[in-house]
Amino acid sequence: MFPRDVIPAGPVVMRALSTDDVELIARACADPQIRRFIPTVPVPYTHDDAVSYLKVAEQLWESGGASFAVADAGTGEWLGNIGLKPLDSRGNGEIGYLIAPWARGRGTATAATRALTEWAFAHGVRRMELLADVENLPSQRVALAAGFHREGVQRSAEDRRDGTRGDLVSFARLSDDSGDRTRPYLPPFPGGSLSDGVVRLTPLAEADADDYHALQNLPEVVAYSVPPQAPDPVESETACREAGMRWLAGDRVEVAVRDAGTGVFTGHIQLTSVIPPLGQAMVGYSTLPEFRGRGFTTRAVSLLVEWAFEHTPLARIVAGTSPDNVASHRVLEGAGFHREALLHGLLPGPDGTRLDDLQWYRLRPPG
Repeated sequence: MFPRDVIPAGPVVMRALSTDDVELIARACADPQIRRFIPTVPVPYTHDDAVSYLKVAEQLWESGGASFAVADAGTGEWLGNIGLKPLDSRGNGEIGYLIAPWARGRGTATAATRALTEWAFAHGVRRMELLADVENLPSQRVALAAGFHREGVQRSAEDRRDGTRGDLVSFARLSDDSGDRTRPYLPPFPGGSLSDGVVRLTPLAEADADDYHALQNLPEVVAYSVPPQAPDPVESETACREAGMRWLAGDRVEVAVRDAGTGVFTGHIQLTSVIPPLGQAMVGYSTLPEFRGRGFTTRAVSLLVEWAFEHTPLARIVAGTSPDNVASHRVLEGAGFHREALLHGLLPGPDGTRLDDLQWYRLRPPG
C-alpha cells in the first residue's frame, strides 16, 4: 500500500481529495475535452457524480493504488485529479489524470505527472506507464514533457463513448531514465501555422477529411501517388485524425495548404520518410485543380522547407517526381531544389509495372 502523502510539485501540490472539491470537480467534468477523452466520465456530470468519485478515489487507495487532488500550491484550490492504478502483475504502474480547463496551459499536468512518477519510483515502482488517445495531443505532450518515452500505439485498446473502440498511444518512463523532457524531433509550427501572406499552412486535422479525400481521389493525384491507389473515406479520415500524433512522434508532418485570405483548403503538403540519423526527409504535395498555376504549391513547399531548416535538425530535403511531370518540376525548381538522379524502375506502377523516379534535393544553407 502506498502512503497517503502530500506531494509538493512546484506550482502545485498533490493532496487528499475532500468534499470541498466537489463543486469544482463537477464544473470541470462538464468540459467537452474531458468528456471526449475520458469516456467513463458520466454525461451529464452532476454534483452526485462528484460525490461518488470521492468514494471511487478511496477505493483506489484500498486496492493498492493512489488518488490525489492536484491543487494550487498557494491557495490549495482544486485544479484536477491524478492517480496511480494498482500495480499490475509485473509491478508496473499506470498514471492517469484530468486537469480543469481553467488550469491548463501553465504546466499543471506536467508538474503533477512528473512529481507523482518520481514519488512512485521512490516507493519501489520501476516502470510507470501513461496512455493517451491518439487524438489527445495535449496529453501526449504532457507525457513527453514529464520525461516519458513514446513506445507505440495500442490498437483498439479502449471503449469510446460512441460504442466504437479507440487506439491509445503508449508512453513509459523507467526509474533509471534521466527524466529529462523528451523534445519532439519535429516541433509544432511557431504560433500554430506558417504564412507568407498568400498561402497559409496549418496542421492537417479531422475537419480537413472531406477536402483531403476529394484531393487524394483526383485521377492525376492517384497516378502520381505511391502506390498509385486512391484511399477510401475511412483511410482519409484516419489519416487526418492521426496526423497530429504522427507529427508529435516525429514520423511525418502533414499539412493543409490554404488561401491566406479566405482560409479555403487548396491542397496538401507533407514531410515523410524522416530519417533522423541522416537529417533527411522527403517532401510531397498535391493541389486542387482550381488553385494550380497560381504559385500556391511553390510557396507552400518553400514555407515548409524553410521552417524545417530553421526549426528542426533536418539538413536535407528530397523529393521525387515522374520524369514527365513538368508542372511538379517547376514547383521544385521555384522552391530552390536541384535535380539529382533518375532512378529507373524505382516505384510500383499500375498492373505490376515499374516506374522511373526523378529525384531532387535541397540542402540546409551553410552557417
